[in-house]
Amino acid sequence: LKLVESGGGLVQAGGSLTLSCAASGGTLEGYHIGWVRQGPGRKEREKVLCISTLGRVTYSLGPVEGRFTISRDDAQNMVYLQMTDLQIEDTAVYYCAAAERLGGISCDAGWIDVWGKGTSVTVSS
Repeated sequence: LKLVESGGGLVQAGGSLTLSCAASGGTLEGYHIGWVRQGPGRKEREKVLCISTLGRVTYSLGPVEGRFTISRDDAQNMVYLQMTDLQIEDTAVYYCAAAERLGGISCDAGWIDVWGKGTSVTVSS
């Protein structure tokens, strides 16, 4: 399975972006999927939103609740991250991640089987 993110870019604070994650070489069905980000200068990546194989959101980062939405379309082999009311602190490289095992249902890094290469989001004031 290969994951490719797209949709990143430069946006003003308060604006919106939708990120896409396209899967190839396999099917997303059977994978828990998450969006994980790494802000500039940060050593660690942080989970943003995760969605289970059954479409249930299993993790939501506090500061993005009510602003970001994760969705999946297994028929199209796609995952989306809709981001609204973007803030400067949302600036980061956003990665799509897939976990096949049950332990990865909340997208903890140690359970991730496949990572995308990321797409950059920059929020300006």
